[in-house]
Amino acid sequence: MPPEPTQPDTLHVLLVEDNDDHAELIRRSLGDHNVPNTLDVVRDGAAAMDYLFGSDAGGAAPKRPHLVLLDLRLPKIDGLEVLRRIKESEALKELPVVVVTTSEAESDVARAYQHHANSYLVKPLDFREFTKLMEDLGLYWLGWNRNPWA
Repeated sequence: MPPEPTQPDTLHVLLVEDNDDHAELIRRSLGDHNVPNTLDVVRDGAAAMDYLFGSDAGGAAPKRPHLVLLDLRLPKIDGLEVLRRIKESEALKELPVVVVTTSEAESDVARAYQHHANSYLVKPLDFREFTKLMEDLGLYWLGWNRNPWA
């Protein structure tokens, strides 16, 4: 029987979010947990692709986070396209991707799951509800959830 997977010492989260206020609220919510984590924030789909797959211009090497939090409405490359590329990549397809967006459109939900999103969360408009959602998300994905970390 193979050994049980273990959590890494620090969990690395990639947040793909173009709204600075949402990014800061997510950063604070994830930082409030007793789970050591780092949060890298990129503001558009192209930057997310560079982060995950490396820059074609000889820039930074690709990075492998433990979790991606992905907005759908992004500049340059749409979030659904970023999701599709992640899940079609042999190297990244097992990477958990949680869509965190304002869109409640059934077509967006369906398309996200067709592209193998691991979860789809709608950002509440109310500040307290948004904070609670981010706390619960952090607790689940950074505390309770287990993955075979690579």
